[in-house]
Amino acid sequence: MSIVVVGSLNMDLVVSVPRFPLAGETLLGGDYARHPGGKGANQAVAAARAGGAIAMVGRVGADAFGEALTRGLQADGVRTNDVLALPDAPTGVAFISIDPGAQNTIIVAPGANARLAPGDLEPAHFAGARVVLLQLEVPLETTLQAARLGRAAGARVVLNLAPAQPLTAAQLADVDLLLVNETEAAGLTGIAVDEVARAPERAVAALTALVPSAVLTLGAAGAAWAEAAAATAAGPGGPAVSGLVPGFPVTAVDTTAAGDAFAGALAVRLAGGADLADAVRFANAAGALAATQAGAQPSLPSARAIAAFLDDRRPSTEEPNG
Repeated sequence: MSIVVVGSLNMDLVVSVPRFPLAGETLLGGDYARHPGGKGANQAVAAARAGGAIAMVGRVGADAFGEALTRGLQADGVRTNDVLALPDAPTGVAFISIDPGAQNTIIVAPGANARLAPGDLEPAHFAGARVVLLQLEVPLETTLQAARLGRAAGARVVLNLAPAQPLTAAQLADVDLLLVNETEAAGLTGIAVDEVARAPERAVAALTALVPSAVLTLGAAGAAWAEAAAATAAGPGGPAVSGLVPGFPVTAVDTTAAGDAFAGALAVRLAGGADLADAVRFANAAGALAATQAGAQPSLPSARAIAAFLDDRRPSTEEPNG
């Protein structure tokens, strides 16, 4: 498999709200919907739809939600041999509310995801992988073990720092690329969030003191990327190379899975040998498309849809008439 995803599988229980409730307030919402989700599973499906060959490692409960999630992965071509159903834990659930501006709040009950232990991972899970894609919805020690085994297998290890945790340089030692949003970047670098937004290239370059390369997502503004000098032709001790790739303006309906679409598409492009700037542009398109549809996995775009979206936005090289 070219990409191995180790992470969470959740059933998303979604309701639209006129606004987010205050503490202690009962608020009437709109229609209730159920969608397959979990950051790990979302990114696996995103990568599969973006054209990758994907294997998923995770845990579900031996219940109806677990069966539905596993079948959904299989329907998208994700290898699920290492997604095991546990009889003593429920499948993870995420409770999601979405406001009229397409912003969301999410509460996750991990369930079986919390039972994915470091000892459950074996070198065989990572054999042949070009990219290992990780998040932080399973126990941290399991994620760090996956990074170690991925690095030992010769894969490029990509960690999406979500949900955010204050990791140290030692904990990030086996991570090749760190994927963060503005808040997560601020937490790792000590740079204020508003300064991260004003100077994203400087902020993302600061992350290369911890990892060889980093990508900072900026919502509709796009994403910034950076590579440490040791990973570039600049040579050791030189300044980090960084850049900013603009986003694509769209009418957002639901941003729940935009970040996961970005992560999966980025992994596919990197597994195919693309440089970081090209991979980020492809990922920007995937994230923008995902934001235009409701639901987590239902919103994740296909490789064909991403390609068409990019073609429609490619500058014309034709001479103007007249």
